[in-house]
Amino acid sequence: MTSRSFAYVIGYFRRAILERFCDLISLSLCLSDSQPWTSDETVVAGGTVVLKCQVKDHEDSSLQWSNPAQQTLYFGEKRALRDNRIQLVKSTPHELSISISNVALADEGEYTCSIFTMPVRTAKSLVTVLGIPQKPIISGYKSSLREKDKTTLSCQSSGSKPAAQLTWRKGDQELHGESTRIQEDPNGKTFTVSSSVTFQVTREDDGADIVCSVNHESLKGADRSTAQRIEVLYTPTAKIRPDPPHPREGQKLLLHCEGRGNPVPQQYVWEKEGSVPPLKMAQESALIFPFLNKSDSGTYGCTATSNMGSYKAYYTLNVNDPSPVPSSSSTYHAIIGGIVAFIVFLLLILLIFLGHYLIRHKGTYLTHEAKGSDDAPDADTAIINAEGGQSGGDDKKEYFI
Repeated sequence: MTSRSFAYVIGYFRRAILERFCDLISLSLCLSDSQPWTSDETVVAGGTVVLKCQVKDHEDSSLQWSNPAQQTLYFGEKRALRDNRIQLVKSTPHELSISISNVALADEGEYTCSIFTMPVRTAKSLVTVLGIPQKPIISGYKSSLREKDKTTLSCQSSGSKPAAQLTWRKGDQELHGESTRIQEDPNGKTFTVSSSVTFQVTREDDGADIVCSVNHESLKGADRSTAQRIEVLYTPTAKIRPDPPHPREGQKLLLHCEGRGNPVPQQYVWEKEGSVPPLKMAQESALIFPFLNKSDSGTYGCTATSNMGSYKAYYTLNVNDPSPVPSSSSTYHAIIGGIVAFIVFLLLILLIFLGHYLIRHKGTYLTHEAKGSDDAPDADTAIINAEGGQSGGDDKKEYFI
């Protein structure tokens, strides 16, 4: 007998004695160290799941993984089943971990981790596979709706596991539909869910998106929804817009009749209270006044018509006097006028200083002309002194013949 065989026999008898002893006391206390443990796992179909089995006291035995059909997947580090989706992650005396990729609904079930001691000890791992719901399909919308009509839309989604929930909304507004109906699919594993919603449409719903969304844990918060855009036919409305906004006598004026509706109004008729209708238009839906005068004042009506009905809008025209409206040109003229006034003011100041200068210089000349007469005792002497001053003191004489 080899030493290895002898050790195995000794180990066998030791475990047998220990198990007998554990039968007399607490079995859980005796076998806790050699009991393997695992954990349950949840995986989305098409994903990858890792199965981990651990043991504290392996007692010279190897760990093994088996599938729900009790087929051995791995015994220690040795592959037992030829399935390339199943790969070894880690193999030690205390742990055996494997991975299963591209998980299918058929892979769901209870997997077993075993350690071949005396007795064989096992641990179970329940693998739950989530079925991903398909994109929902909306039915029930056939053609355009009329304002105030009621409509019913249905939504359906297949392939969810467990069954998904459906919700409705119109834009950002939640719609309260019927409770989600659940039906099992032919494969016996997934479910088809459906729901309906009924609501009355208004003109504001024209072009709105009615959205059906599916909620399921496999989506992990991702949006999976379908939108149905609806068209609502409604009677037209209209309003009259003047161009320019404040018309004056002598100006050109256009009164625009702006219609809105589905379908858009195609016919516009103008009339004036107190005159024979209709008035002629020169540009699409606009009424044109080439040259305004006071006689154009009055109340004007525009009737917008579509195959859904008609609507009449009114506008009171008051033709103002032709006085100019303050504008940027008048501001420009005011600035120019201010500059001109400032220049004239400067010229006046200059003329005043020039006149004062000339007056001062003229007075000085007269004073020099009478120089020498200030100290004369009488008028005659002053005249003689003044005449002598003109001669500059020179003894010049003039002789008259």
